[in-house]
Order: sequence, then C-alpha cells, then structure tokens
Amino acid sequence: MRFICILGLVVLVISIVGVNGAGECGNVSPDTEAFKLAPCASAAQNENSAVSGTCCDRIKKIGQNPSCLCAVMLSNTAKSSGIKPEIAMTIPKRCNIQDRPVGYKCGPYTLP
Repeated sequence: MRFICILGLVVLVISIVGVNGAGECGNVSPDTEAFKLAPCASAAQNENSAVSGTCCDRIKKIGQNPSCLCAVMLSNTAKSSGIKPEIAMTIPKRCNIQDRPVGYKCGPYTLP
C-alpha cells in the first residue's frame, strides 16, 4: 500500500513539474520507467527474494539500453520506493539475462 501511495505522489509531481527533452531513456523519464518495474520491488529490496518472470521481462526490455536501466535503478522513484540499488543491480544476473551489460558502471555500482 505504501508503495502505491508513493508512486501516486511521484506521478502527481511529475505531471505538475513536467519532463522535457531526451535523456537516458529517450523521451521518457527514468522515474516514469521505474513505475514499470513495480513487479521487481521485493527483489530489489531483498537479494533472497524470488524475481518474477514479469520483472525479468521488464528488466530485459529496459536493459537493452544500459544507461536507461542505470538511471531507472538510481531514480528518485526507485529510491523513494525503498529500492536498494546495490541489490537492484543484481536483478539482471538473477534473471539469467545472457546479454546483460556485465561490468557496466552505474554510479558507484557495477552490474554483475
């Protein structure tokens, strides 16, 4: 429930402030892309939590652009949802994504 309330608040703020220009995720902000990773919430908070197929599918799609995946995992939405970046970075490996960007530097983290 808390997660949904936080997401609602972030959507409200984004709609009021607006997002202009193209960034790491093209014309979509990393915060907006982060909403698509809601099925990954528990896996991004606990490394022992199972990663759902839906989460893996979404990570694989966003991960086609490593800079976008990085921006999403370090976004304000992810942080305010309780995501732990050091754990979130392990999800592509936990999903057994073969073409994941191994070694990609994402802020202070490196994708395994």
